[in-house]
Amino acid sequence: MPEESYGPLTLIRGENRGRYPYCHSLFIPGAGVLIDPSSDRERLIRLRDEGAVKTVWLSHWHEDHLMHLDLFDDLPLWMAEEDAPPLADVEVFLDWYRLDRPDERAYWRKILHKQFHFHPRRPARFLRDGEVVDLGGVTVEVLRTPGHSPGHLAFFFREPNTLFLGDYDLTPIGPWYGDLHSSIEDTLASIRRLRAIPAERRLACHETGVFDGPVEALWARYEETIFERERRYLDLLDEPKTLAEIMGAWVFYGRPREPRDFYEFGERLHADKHLDRLRDRGLVAERDGKFVRTASEL
Repeated sequence: MPEESYGPLTLIRGENRGRYPYCHSLFIPGAGVLIDPSSDRERLIRLRDEGAVKTVWLSHWHEDHLMHLDLFDDLPLWMAEEDAPPLADVEVFLDWYRLDRPDERAYWRKILHKQFHFHPRRPARFLRDGEVVDLGGVTVEVLRTPGHSPGHLAFFFREPNTLFLGDYDLTPIGPWYGDLHSSIEDTLASIRRLRAIPAERRLACHETGVFDGPVEALWARYEETIFERERRYLDLLDEPKTLAEIMGAWVFYGRPREPRDFYEFGERLHADKHLDRLRDRGLVAERDGKFVRTASEL
């Protein structure tokens, strides 16, 4: 996979443009810091064998950001305390994805071990919001940006004026906030925090990965995706519908995708989040196992 250098930072592209189950990794050669080791396994093996990596950081706990963490078992792991519990226990990992059925848990347990090389890890150090870390010529400010996950971290590298967004990735599909501890409200607040930082360049973990210059239109579209989804869910409920019927509208992914079970799972998680939010605002009610619109104002 190609690499791109931006001053003291190196972006290591993930396979398939960094689409799930991969992501782009960020490497700071002068400090030996590797962020989100889920890009190109062969390249990461070379970095390990050269002794170039000294510390691994995670932006958050999701499996597509730690696929190759097993290559660095002997190195310190730094991340947010809020996101540490799933890394210590695969059963907690499954709980945080709201996997309740035994067959679902067995399926994902197998995938986590086989494809993502999961085994329990405990961080050596927790990164805190507002902390400034001197990486020897590169100064990075830690930004806690919850919503996507409870302890998601972004990193502002001051000297190259570059903001690492993690999974606030400005992709056309919009943000993910389907986990047990994810939050639509926190996602909106984190988007607005990142949007306000006047960086010259932004790096992200998926797809395009590099954004130079003004990105206000991209941020506006990315945030608006949340409200577009909400309007679509509300429009669906002019007539009562079951959760299965709501999922069948494919509001989150836009269309049916394969493998079907995987993408239906994502649809269910996000439908649940939006339905909860709409109920809390008195716009939707659940009656006899079906959801129905009770008010029209968003």
